Amino acid sequence: MTGVLASQQIAAMIASGAILPGADLAPGQIQPASLDLRLGTEAIRVRASFLAGAGRRVADRLDEFEMHRVDLTQGAVLEKGCVYVVPLLERLALPDDLTAVANAKSSTGRLDLLTRTITDGGTEFDRVPRGYDGPLYAEICPRSFSVLARTGMRLNQIRFRRGQSVLSDAELSALHEAETLVNGGPAVIGEGLGFSVDLKPDAGTLVGWRAKPHTGLIDLEKIGHYDPAEFWDPLHSDKGRLILDPDAFYILVSREAVHIPPAYAAEMAPYLAMVGEFRVHYAGFFDPGFGHAGAGGTGSRGVLEVRCHEAPFVLEHGQIVGRLVYERMDEAPEQLYGAGIASNYQGQGLKLSKHFRG
Repeated sequence: MTGVLASQQIAAMIASGAILPGADLAPGQIQPASLDLRLGTEAIRVRASFLAGAGRRVADRLDEFEMHRVDLTQGAVLEKGCVYVVPLLERLALPDDLTAVANAKSSTGRLDLLTRTITDGGTEFDRVPRGYDGPLYAEICPRSFSVLARTGMRLNQIRFRRGQSVLSDAELSALHEAETLVNGGPAVIGEGLGFSVDLKPDAGTLVGWRAKPHTGLIDLEKIGHYDPAEFWDPLHSDKGRLILDPDAFYILVSREAVHIPPAYAAEMAPYLAMVGEFRVHYAGFFDPGFGHAGAGGTGSRGVLEVRCHEAPFVLEHGQIVGRLVYERMDEAPEQLYGAGIASNYQGQGLKLSKHFRG
């Protein structure tokens, strides 16, 4: 069989030495279809984002771009607008039949905290080739808010694959007929499951949030702590449209409620640039059980992390803004998203990251 590896298979990889944690696992670090990655002991401020390139090591490239280093063991500020490279505690020794893909965690993306994984010999962000044996690094660039980070914090996650298991449009249509993958709107299927933006809420006029340009510091360890009004401007609309400002960052929500059945995983793919002057989401994982009734979901909205590009752009209610690519699991996970584990966004609607008060 081929597919995305489940939690129990990830645990077996750790036991066999295919994943080398570097420290005892943290509670909840193994997710239904992914492994959270942890920040190491220092962050290296660099002049610019970079990839190692074929045949080259990240450590050697750091000699070219390093500005200074900050100690994360006691906590340190990662400044807005700066680029940092952080060696991660985990490293890999993958067998030849496995590849991996990484992504920022949901809370990381909702803070506009651009976090990507780089590897030795890497020519793409967030992609780990089959048989990779080496260290992992996180490139971190806070875009909207400066943050306080510490060793062991989990900003990104990694998913392991055996073979190719992405569902074709025909398979996705059949799965929707059997499992109802979206409700609240029609199933738009084409190279994945399309979803649209909700700018006509059922109650009230609040349609989203826009990051304030000048704010205080966010300590990533503080959950439910910050007043949203200090960091975000609420956005209201009674016309079903919103004008996006260039280079501004927005939190919006999908019109459709999404469902990921237990035998599947999904990934939010960046949408085509031709549809407008904006980018939705920095790509993200949806675990088995997200929005699943048996795991307390009954459909969950997808939160949209939107950044406008060079020109103001009118976004309208029901406009298709992204797509979910579904994959088969290699095995059904022993634990589903939202079922007895700390899942912050099961059953969500329009919601800021877990660091803000409700």
